[in-house]
Formats: sequence, structure tokens, C-alpha cells
Amino acid sequence: MALTLYGYQGSGSAAIEAALRLADVPYELVNAASWDPASALDELKRVNPLAQIPTLVLDDGTVMSESAAILIELGLRYPASGLLPAEPAARASVLRGLVYIAANCYATIGIIDYPERALPSPSEDEAKRVVQRSRARLHELWDRFADQFPAHPFLGQAAPNALDLLATVVSKWSGSRPHLRSTRPAWALLFDKVEQHPALAAVFERHWPKQP
Repeated sequence: MALTLYGYQGSGSAAIEAALRLADVPYELVNAASWDPASALDELKRVNPLAQIPTLVLDDGTVMSESAAILIELGLRYPASGLLPAEPAARASVLRGLVYIAANCYATIGIIDYPERALPSPSEDEAKRVVQRSRARLHELWDRFADQFPAHPFLGQAAPNALDLLATVVSKWSGSRPHLRSTRPAWALLFDKVEQHPALAAVFERHWPKQP
């Protein structure tokens, strides 16, 4: 049974696709998203009733969601991929970073996209204020991340790992990239290195095609 990845263009599933490429593991990609009823949404709901993407069905039938958890599991299953460093201190740093992004950056983006999660039935002005403050908070969180996780040349080792993939994808949203290029320009070069990596370039080009 091959692995099956439920995802959508421009979504967090890009990080899992990139990880599967690094691990050199074949998989079937199913186009599905809760916001696109024309996609394989019903199939996704049968696998994961929460209709989250990415959702990954492993070759033993195990269903996984949550990007950080999927990346960790792939790193454990395929140690030669380098998704998780073999050296204990570097691996601990990568695990910490994955949870940081999931618990802080991802969570804050959820409020930016859906301000009613923070303030039920907000007025237009209230929603705008929630979004503005949440975006500012998100950018602060990225600054702190950059200060604690040096990128030389990647986050924790000489080749891309799970943390590089998640940071590169999640930083695509809510103005985080322009902010980091302004406040941490040398550190932000990490994203270009990841997106241009020979094993990963096709994944990022498919999700975020470059303008001619």
C-alpha cells in the first residue's frame, strides 16, 4: 500500500510533499480541501472527519494529521532522509522548532484568517483590529524564531531538514516573508536556499508558480 497525501496547492501540504521527496518515498497525491467542494473533500472526510490538510495515510493504513507530527514521523521512519538530524542536540533543536511553529505561528495565522475564533461575531472594525494585532504578533514570533534558530546554511545541519521545510512553507503567509526580509535579511535567505534546492524546487514551483 502506497502512502497517500491529501493536500492542496499553496497549502501546508507542500511541506509534507517536500519531506517525501527528501525521503525518496513514492506517494499518491489527492487534491482535497475544505474550501473547495469540487475537490476530493468527501474522500478526505472519510479518512479524517476534521477535513484537515495535510492528511497523510501511511503504508500500514495509519492516518496522520498535523504538519509537525507528520514531519517527525517521517523523520523517524526514514532516518536516511535527514529530516531529523542524527546528532541529539541538533535533533532536539529541530523538534523544538517544529512545535514552536505549530503552536505559535500556525495558531496565530488561524486567527488572522478567522478572527471570529478569537472574538465571536466581531464587528467589521473589531475583526480588523484582531487581524492587525495578530499579524503584528505573528511577525514578532518569527523574529524570535530567527534569533533562536540560526540558519547556517540550513536550520541545524548542512542540508534541509523537517524544520527548514515547515518554516519555508508557513512563512509564505500573512506577510511573514516581507517582514523577515526587512528585519532579518541575512536569515531570510534560508527560504531561497530551501526553495531552490535540487530535490525540492519542483515542489515549491508547483505550489507557488513563479510569474513569467
